[in-house]
Amino acid sequence: MTNSQTPIHATAYWTTAKEHGELRGEEVPAPGPGEALVRALYSGISKGTEMVVHAGAVPARVAERMRAPHQQGQFPGPVKFGYLSVGVVEEGPDEWKGQRVFCLNPHQDLYVVPVESLTRIPDGVPSRRAVLTGTVETAVNALWEAGPRLGDRIAVVGAGLVGGMVATLLRTFPLQRLQLVDLDPGRKQLADSLGVDFAHPDEALADCDIVFHCSASQGGLERSLQLVGDEGDVIEMSWYANREVTVPLGEDFHARRLSIRASQVGAVARARRHRRTNADRLDLAVSLLKDPVFDVFLTGSSRFEDLPEVVQSLADGTLEALCHVVEYPASNPASNPAADNSGNPR
Repeated sequence: MTNSQTPIHATAYWTTAKEHGELRGEEVPAPGPGEALVRALYSGISKGTEMVVHAGAVPARVAERMRAPHQQGQFPGPVKFGYLSVGVVEEGPDEWKGQRVFCLNPHQDLYVVPVESLTRIPDGVPSRRAVLTGTVETAVNALWEAGPRLGDRIAVVGAGLVGGMVATLLRTFPLQRLQLVDLDPGRKQLADSLGVDFAHPDEALADCDIVFHCSASQGGLERSLQLVGDEGDVIEMSWYANREVTVPLGEDFHARRLSIRASQVGAVARARRHRRTNADRLDLAVSLLKDPVFDVFLTGSSRFEDLPEVVQSLADGTLEALCHVVEYPASNPASNPAADNSGNPR
């Protein structure tokens, strides 16, 4: 039991300056009424967004809008940022104790949050895979935004983590055509694992009803405008941060009456906003992770204590990853009697 007068000693990852991060010790207050103490098992590195934070590239104009739910500090730093955490509730309301949970929390070994911030992980979803909940949520929101229909022709441009997630969800839809498009021929292996057709941008099929753009590149957006059919929709999922992007609005966009719509996970897509909450969206996302196909996105792991070096390696390109998993000491089955042989609590 936690004594309400005794602070909890925790360790968290902070971006302390441009291209520099470190682990810092801190004291966390004991949980109060309606709060829970969570011991982290795993967290995931959201490479695109977290590399923007690491580079100090969050535009000041949208800094408040781009705050993570449990972020501490301010951009560009010092800031504690992250939102793909999986853990076990050690203290809190009786109905939450011992529950495996997902939380939009930064990389931290012990933390206290309101129970409303927690999403229960259902049986059949391994704890390690559950770090993908936040990214699946992003993909769900984009599909709600776009509203794909029976027999649609769809392209997903950019076969990274977000684009791959969108393609994974769409692969079960009754579409006429679905292509995952990327410059890197190595991404064909990902597409094959998902059972989705792969295409180089030069070979991708045009006249699409919807194009999801996820490459965060000017060239990818230009190609998306070429691939979508007349009066069709490009769903822009990329975050360019402080980079300027030039779009050829005088070509396909204007002549063919195209639409570019932003999809951003901070709010439920307008088409579902009156009937779904953020919590509903997270519950749906984590339930979808019962499908083992999502394991293809877990492309590496490292110890929590190595996180500063890992983030730098991801930033400079010496470490490639879709979703890199951070393992916390208690997630080791040898040191966790409440875990099964895969490192997941029973």
